[in-house]
Amino acid sequence: MKSSVSGMSESSFQDEVLTELGDDRLQEIAGLLGTDAGGAQELVGSSVAELSGELRQAAAEPASADEVRAAVDEVTSTEPPLQGVATLGGLAAGGLMAGVLGKLARPAANAVAKRTGIPPATVNRAVDILVPVVLAVLTKRAATKKGGGTPAGGLGDLLGGGAKK
Repeated sequence: MKSSVSGMSESSFQDEVLTELGDDRLQEIAGLLGTDAGGAQELVGSSVAELSGELRQAAAEPASADEVRAAVDEVTSTEPPLQGVATLGGLAAGGLMAGVLGKLARPAANAVAKRTGIPPATVNRAVDILVPVVLAVLTKRAATKKGGGTPAGGLGDLLGGGAKK
């Protein structure tokens, strides 16, 4: 039932988001969608892939590249004092990245809604649940890659694009 969107590293990021999401929030998303856990996992996978793509695209656009780079630098340079779910409230390294992800959430949700036929408002609510989880996974990845990422490759490392582990 796993769909490899763009390779192993992308699936790995999606798997980490699913793990961080946990069964309770996955069931919450399933309830929103009126589906089972499998259907919710598919939507999570699509949404994470779309958010990752939006983030990469924002990093490539001159108008938003500086903001994305600053957010990645903040996440990768800060040592979060909290671990796991405790970082979900935007605490620790979440400031700029939380804002960037928040801006990208609607376009990502709309793209997923268009592709799946699920009402945009429903997908928006599911993506709202996912944004802090994606932020937590990015923060955890940054903490485990301390000192290993270069500023240029920082986003790719966080999303799994250039990870060599």
